[in-house]
Amino acid sequence: MLTELFTSKTRIKLLLKLFLNPDVSCYLRGLAKEFDVSPNAIKGELDSLSEAGYLEREQSGRSILFRANRKHPFFPEISSIVRKSLGIDRLVEEVVASLGEVEAVYILDDYAEGVDSGIIDVLVVGDVDRTKLDSLRKVTESKVGRVVRVVDMMPEEYKKRVDVFMKRPHWKVV
Repeated sequence: MLTELFTSKTRIKLLLKLFLNPDVSCYLRGLAKEFDVSPNAIKGELDSLSEAGYLEREQSGRSILFRANRKHPFFPEISSIVRKSLGIDRLVEEVVASLGEVEAVYILDDYAEGVDSGIIDVLVVGDVDRTKLDSLRKVTESKVGRVVRVVDMMPEEYKKRVDVFMKRPHWKVV
């Protein structure tokens, strides 16, 4: 989906990385290494996106940190497009609408850090129908072309283990 909108694969990777979890800040060299491209390729894209106002720059010593600009008027739309391209929006809507009493949904680990690893880890907190959840997981996997790993737990159990989950990279969706 994003490849039809953006011709640069590097730009797509940057949008996924920075708009999936806007709290993530990245250095140019770290991004170049992660994406396995030259720093010059990343620099051009970062400069372009920064000049357009989509990214914020912050000086940190001799380096510059980049992150999504939440104040940009198009931030909600870009973030939504990125999430839709991964199918996260459908998964969350279906979970909330059809599974019972859902208190919270978290995206964990790679996707919470903006890394498209091919595995989406999801934590669902609430009293949910596990059979429906597994069925939904399978349908979502086929639609988005990624493995979806789901952990579901009752709110009481979550409260006992909240520290374990919140130490991992996470992004609260609901």
